Amino acid sequence: MTANSQRRVLLAKPRGYCAGVDRAVQTVEIALEKYGAPIYVRKQIVHNVHVVKTLEERGAIFVDETEEVPEGAIVVFSAHGVAPVVHDEARGLNLRTIDATCPLVTKVHKEAVRFAAQDYDILLIGHEGHEEVIGTTGEAPDHIHLVDGPDDVANITVRDPEKVAWLSQTTLSVDETIATVEKLRERFPKLMDPPSDDICYATQNRQTAVKEMAARSQLVIVVGSTNSSNSVRLVEVAKEHGADNAYLVDYAEQIDPAWLEGVDVVGVTSGASVPDELVQGVLAWLAERGFGEAEEIESVEERMRFSLPKELRKDLRVTPV
Repeated sequence: MTANSQRRVLLAKPRGYCAGVDRAVQTVEIALEKYGAPIYVRKQIVHNVHVVKTLEERGAIFVDETEEVPEGAIVVFSAHGVAPVVHDEARGLNLRTIDATCPLVTKVHKEAVRFAAQDYDILLIGHEGHEEVIGTTGEAPDHIHLVDGPDDVANITVRDPEKVAWLSQTTLSVDETIATVEKLRERFPKLMDPPSDDICYATQNRQTAVKEMAARSQLVIVVGSTNSSNSVRLVEVAKEHGADNAYLVDYAEQIDPAWLEGVDVVGVTSGASVPDELVQGVLAWLAERGFGEAEEIESVEERMRFSLPKELRKDLRVTPV
């Protein structure tokens, strides 16, 4: 097909891997190189089917529960974090653990421990069943109440309305979280804020970029997996900020050509756990159908980097000769 100059692609920046995901994926890759296969990983290291499949092909074995890991083996904890009981289980099996929890999730865990030590009721804004929520709740199970969006605020019961604090899952919609906090503050005027924003910088930046892009796009394609909270949020944000339609796909082959009918401008972005090769596949697919070179829409520059987990850094040190 000959490229139609009227058909354009807007490409969000930042997109794709955040610092926490990059660190987690590198952790498994380097562990495989350092120790050899198999390396066990509790839960998906990040929520992306392509990343998990690629690591499986290299010798990673993903398990749902700690007890599935053979005694004495190496296990990596995913970027979403785990509850203290999981560390106890690993010690009971004499496992060598490498904790790839995103440092921003660890920050929320520490906030939960501190608020619990001060005997606050903690209102954790997040989605029931998400691994990050399970891990954070495990830090202070007797103090944490899950709040799943603004409509759930009315269902919350606390011991002392004067002593309530809120925390949040790091991958939520910024706008919905603000709305939830406003509702909570109406019920609990003395509501204590976390010392810093819990929604991670990458989630916020990707949502900001999508808002700008969606206002200029008829269709937005978000590359990401259905179990990726931040990817799902990007679809919602795109629809709320100007795009006629927005869809989530893992691969270019999942795009329905019918989505392009009557569309001249397509916006493309990806969730924080998506390698850029998948985005490039979508851009190539669109180019074959007459959508020309992508125009990058940059909302903010990202420079965040995280060091590898301490367990891995220790073994990677070169012993002096």
